[in-house]
Amino acid sequence: MKKILVTTKVYSDSFDILKDDFEVIVPQKGNFSKEEMIDRIADCEVLLSIFTVKIDRDIIAAGKSLKMISNYGAGYNNIDMEYAAERGIVVTNTPDPVTEPTAELAFVMMHVLCRRIIQRDREARHPEITKWGLMDNLTSTLTGKTLGIIGFGRIGKSLARRAVAAGMNIIYYSRHQADAETEKLFGATYHTFDDVLAMSDYLSLNTPLTTDTHHLIGKAEIMKMKHTAYIINTSRGAVINEHELAEALRDNIIAGAALDVYEYEPVIDPLLLSLDNVVLMPHIGTATFETRRESATMASMNILGYYAGNTNIHRVL
Repeated sequence: MKKILVTTKVYSDSFDILKDDFEVIVPQKGNFSKEEMIDRIADCEVLLSIFTVKIDRDIIAAGKSLKMISNYGAGYNNIDMEYAAERGIVVTNTPDPVTEPTAELAFVMMHVLCRRIIQRDREARHPEITKWGLMDNLTSTLTGKTLGIIGFGRIGKSLARRAVAAGMNIIYYSRHQADAETEKLFGATYHTFDDVLAMSDYLSLNTPLTTDTHHLIGKAEIMKMKHTAYIINTSRGAVINEHELAEALRDNIIAGAALDVYEYEPVIDPLLLSLDNVVLMPHIGTATFETRRESATMASMNILGYYAGNTNIHRVL
């Protein structure tokens, strides 16, 4: 029977649909260590990797029989794609389940920023500092503001749908301009990268991490933004130069930021931790019960589809 090595335990029944056709090797809890993966992968044809686990050259090289890496997650920058390509290994991902929850979180974070919800919650717990006056606690609304989306893919469009309902104006920059019908649906207009930076009240990063997008946002880019603007990042941490963002927030070059991902995750730049104008989340964009189960199912279906010769699997390599 063909073997599948699963890097991480999710739910106990997550990969049951594979067990009729494969021997599925899953850790008892948590993740297999790198050494454990190397020790177990030699005779496995499939590696079912979780987006938080780095799959480097050493692990792939140890998979002498490896034909496929089915990645659980939309992003696949955890995998050494260059070496996988060299080996002729098929790589798939699970983009569909993560779209709505990630866009949902980005939209929520925009509300948290504009209404300063976390700060007001903290104050409400301390009556001695809470203000109740008519002109106290004033914030801003999202209605009428301009949302700039960098990366107008599945998640970017899902966020745009929510923002349109909130009365926001949508501008975007992406590798490819959307078709006219899509732009009309969201009332979205395509602009250059620099123009999106300059025009946005809220800038949402929804792009994958590649060599081209690494440190896409740094001090130079932030200096082009409005001083009243906010950055929201639910993509990958290294899309932003984290320390340069922290310094910009400290110096009030922009109004604030909301981050779900970090450049050296799980370590967060200490300067960010000291600031009140940034909202920090522990990478929870896809952390819903539904998403975890749906991602496991899609990762499994990619494997079954590959062996059935289907061409409609979510192949990225």
